[in-house]
Amino acid sequence: MAGRLAAWWRAEPASPAKRVQFDRPLTPWLFVLPQIAVVVIFFYWPSVQAVTSSFYIEDPFGFGSTFVGTENYRDALASTEYRNTALFTAFFCAVVTALSLGLGLLLAVKADKVIRGAESYRTLLISVYAIAPPVAGLIGMMIFDMHMGPLTQVAAWFGYDLKVGIDYWDTAVALITISVWKQIPYNFIFFLSGLQSVPASVREAALIDAKSEWRRFRDIILPLLAPTAFFLLVINITYTMFDTFPIIDVIVKDKPANNPMTLVYKVYLDGFKGNDIGGSSAQSVILMVVVAALTIVQFRFLERRVHYG
Repeated sequence: MAGRLAAWWRAEPASPAKRVQFDRPLTPWLFVLPQIAVVVIFFYWPSVQAVTSSFYIEDPFGFGSTFVGTENYRDALASTEYRNTALFTAFFCAVVTALSLGLGLLLAVKADKVIRGAESYRTLLISVYAIAPPVAGLIGMMIFDMHMGPLTQVAAWFGYDLKVGIDYWDTAVALITISVWKQIPYNFIFFLSGLQSVPASVREAALIDAKSEWRRFRDIILPLLAPTAFFLLVINITYTMFDTFPIIDVIVKDKPANNPMTLVYKVYLDGFKGNDIGGSSAQSVILMVVVAALTIVQFRFLERRVHYG
């Protein structure tokens, strides 16, 4: 009897996976409706409003608006100040992204080799990510303070007068330093997870194939980290374009005319401080198009070099 049951069990074909069925066709839409509502209200609707406002000159007190066509776009693109801000945004984005990814990867490689006290070491590196961007900006402002900032005093020992908030490039260095410091833990977390997911058999085979530690990392470990690196590249570019706004606001809030700023901060200044609703809307549309084009380029050309196998 037991033998027949065992034979029947082995002969029984596996049942196909069952698909979830709903009694009413509208039921699945009810589950996704809250998320759709959030996307429409907080993403699509403001985008439509920004595009519409970009074709008007609006009264700051809301008493009326005048249709001007593409004049707001022409004014923005013809402005020397806007072009300088765009150039600084590109420079800021490239430097912060490169330093954040490079230092995050370096720390992850070092942390992956730590045996004693590994958990404490990793926790200390990750803890910075818990700091909110405005708080990071406030800490950075105290570190770079012209009167009692520790980094300002260190620069003075070498005969350099660091003037963050007054000198353009001194302020740029401060913004880059704080932004990189804030983003490194995020990159560190993902790179460390990627390194720890590399199978031990691959590492052992690498020891046989290449004696140089650098060659093993370049030829074997780094290609396996390519999907993680590509994901972080997209995230870091988005971070530098938008999420650094609180840091910039804290550092240059009282003196924006003498200091560098990114395009997203200029949109805020022109719209909320300068009451130029139409002009700031045109700038936001330009920024949206630039970011969308940059994202498409990344996925069309860079992702081809990424192997997910």
